[in-house]
Amino acid sequence: MSHDPNQNHLLAALLDAEFDRLAPDLELIPMLLGDVLYESGGKLQYVYFPTTAIVSLHYELENGGSSEIAGVGNEGVLGISLFMGGDTTPSRAIVQTGGHGYRLRAQVLMDEFNRAGPVMRLLLRYTQALITQMSQTAVCNRHHSVEQQLCRWLLLTLDRLPSNELTITQQLIANMLGVRREGVTEAAGKLQASGLIRYRRGHITVLNRAGLERQVCECYEVVKKEFARLLSDVRRRQGSAATSKAN
Repeated sequence: MSHDPNQNHLLAALLDAEFDRLAPDLELIPMLLGDVLYESGGKLQYVYFPTTAIVSLHYELENGGSSEIAGVGNEGVLGISLFMGGDTTPSRAIVQTGGHGYRLRAQVLMDEFNRAGPVMRLLLRYTQALITQMSQTAVCNRHHSVEQQLCRWLLLTLDRLPSNELTITQQLIANMLGVRREGVTEAAGKLQASGLIRYRRGHITVLNRAGLERQVCECYEVVKKEFARLLSDVRRRQGSAATSKAN
């Protein structure tokens, strides 16, 4: 499989001059399932731009419990605390879906951010979209059923993957949703009985995406629309780039 920084939507949105300043410092790295990229309270040495991997941001409680507050895939960047004014983050970043991504030294990104140009504006718009995802996740976890939460999580994950196959355990899903494993087992069983997914140990295949979209709560659409609204020009530039390459 070929790797290209443009597989990440934010990197693909950069103008040539901006990209050329960052490109020499972009380092392709494997992101393996379970890898911890940041520990809570750790100093940020790098930011990460996933391409084929998905990273889960977790908040962990003193009693050992945890819950996902957001996910970051090929649409975004990991490490917003750096340019939002802090060198550390209270969340833990762990790879949820293995793949690859690019890492960039923190200082290199800060130098570009401090130019107060297009890169700064792009990163701030992405941050606003990520905050919407975090806020909606909190609302969803409080007010909607485990089945609806599972549908939301599956759809958000599918949006970041090229296939309808997910490699993940029910226990990991339970950890991310902050619910008991039995709740996930029951919810997954209902979706499987409805013909929407097929589940075997450690693997989920989505059979009917449209059916999941009918089952999911409004939280999925809220997040999707906000990303589209704030980053619509990112996708437009990507489309233009793809067209020019094809020509």
